Parts: sequence; C-alpha cells; structure tokens
Amino acid sequence: MQKKRLGQSDIHISQIALGTMTWGEQNSREEAFAQMDYAREHDINFFDTAELYAIPPRAETYGATEAIIGAWFKKTGRRSEVVLASKVCGPTAWCPHIREGKARLDKSNIIAACDASLQRLQTDYIDLYQTHWPERSTNYFGKLNYQHEEESFTAIAETLEALSGLVEAGKVRHIGISNETPWGAMQYLRCAELMGLSRIVSIQNPYNLLNRSFEVGLAEIACREEVGLLAYSPLAFGVLSGKYLNNDPPTTGRLSMFGHYTRYSNLYGKLATAAYVEVARKHDLNPAQMALAFIRQQPFVSSTIIGATTMAQLIDNIASHEVTLSDECCADIESVFRQYPNPCP
Repeated sequence: MQKKRLGQSDIHISQIALGTMTWGEQNSREEAFAQMDYAREHDINFFDTAELYAIPPRAETYGATEAIIGAWFKKTGRRSEVVLASKVCGPTAWCPHIREGKARLDKSNIIAACDASLQRLQTDYIDLYQTHWPERSTNYFGKLNYQHEEESFTAIAETLEALSGLVEAGKVRHIGISNETPWGAMQYLRCAELMGLSRIVSIQNPYNLLNRSFEVGLAEIACREEVGLLAYSPLAFGVLSGKYLNNDPPTTGRLSMFGHYTRYSNLYGKLATAAYVEVARKHDLNPAQMALAFIRQQPFVSSTIIGATTMAQLIDNIASHEVTLSDECCADIESVFRQYPNPCP
C-alpha cells in the first residue's frame, strides 16, 4: 500500500483510509474489530472517525464508533500502528443530544469534545483533529446557491487558536478541516501564518465521480498549499458500485435503510452512474474499484476514505489500490463527465 505525506507534517498515511461511521449502527463491535484487523493486515494505517458517529446521528449511538475503536486499541495494543483522525462537530441544532444542541467551534466546545473523544478512544493523543463542518452559514453537505448572511459565528482565528492549544498540550498532533470552502481553507492558512498558529494539513470533503466540485476551487489550494484532500463518500453512498441500478436494491444498503440519504439518487445521478458502470464493464473493471482508482490517481488527493458494511465490500475496496486506470478508460470517464457534469453536488 503506497503512502503519501499528510500535508507538511512528518506523518505518512496510506492512500486508502478506513472509514468507520457505520460502526455501532450498521456494524457491530465484532464486525468493526474484523475490519480493523483486515485493514492493518493490508497495510492501511489511517483510520477516520468523529464524535458524531455512528451515522445516522442518534443520541443512542453518539460516540459509539470512537468507543469501539478505543476497545480495539485496548484489546490489541496496536494504537501506535494507527494514524488516528477524529472530528469536532460544528453547530448541532439538528443534533440536540450533542452538548444540548449548542455545539460551536469555540475554545470551550473544542476542548470538551476533544477530551471526551480521547476518553472514548482510550488514547492520550489524536493524530489528526478536524473541524467536522463550518460554524458559519455557507455551502456544505450539498448546499448550493450561496446566500450571504450577516450572522454571529466563532471567528476562524478563534477556532484555530483553540485547535493550536490542543497541539501545544500534546492532545493532538496535527489539525485539519472538513466540508470547507475555498474561502474557509485560505482563512485557516492565513490565520496560521499571521498569528503563528498550527497549520492545517488536510481537508476532508466529498469527492467522487458524481461530485467533482472539489476540482473547481479547492484542488489548486490542496496542491499549492500542501493541504491534501481526504476524499469521503468516494462511492457516493455506494451508488457508484451500481448496486442500486436494478429494481432489487440490497435491503441492508444505506439507501434502503435510511431513505433520507438522497444526495446521489436524483435522475441525472442515476443516468451518470449507469454510464460509469458501462465504462467499467467496457474496460473489464469492477465499477466500485474503477471509481476508487479514479480518485487515488488525482494529484490533490492524499487518501481515499472507504467505508464498508461487509467484509466482501471491504476486501474489494482495499483491492482497488492495485488498479491503475488506462488513458483510454480515463478518456471514457471524462466523456461521461462532460455529458453529466457534477449531477450530485
């Protein structure tokens, strides 16, 4: 498994990361342990989680994923083998069970969230601590048509000071952002330079064949500023595997179980997915592996975060690191993209 440097840090992470958000909801503790064991056996050293998980967020499963990872660390003693990433929530009015629905990206919330995560994870440090989404009103989680609002929110400089304090305290090694915009990313970088604070090393945003909006404003930042993309939803909720194209979708699939996840299920998303599956078949490729290989080959991507609910899915997804797309296959992908540009932003 090839590894890439995490931003300007001294850490090198596997080009495939193990996503964990189904653990504690769709996956049991035992299944999660098996996934972590298999990932380490195949040289994946980067695990990504968040205080919010399991998904979908519920009071009953809040923090469950981190607790499972912590139990695995305690059982196996393999904490030092893992580059561990977690996240602090932005505003949580839609999650009243998290800090009474009053979470913000200010100092007190960030310290409280980090300390609780460390306890659940049964570790005294987190390698990469990320803001999960911005506090201000902006475009993330698929929102378009930016509407400017005069509002009160924690200044990015204050958020960065709090995160830097965690680094100084030894609780966190490096910091990153998630679901951010070009403006937000550059503000974090500007504040770090002007104020002598910790510099972000990564940005975790959605990126897949149905949503390549990262390429518009953030890809250049990722390359020139050495803030690599940790690509999440690389298979668009599993849609790009092609398993939802027929009239008999898997009953245990996320979209079957949780009908409100519709981001990648609109008409043009389905048409584009069918076209990408045909490209994969033309080149004798597994559709999911083709979609993952496409992401891995982008110069601005540091790691691709896969998630699986079965071992068969995990094995297939990890094996994608052995797939290199030909020039002809890439040309066919671009042809589909021109016909259906970003159908599911």
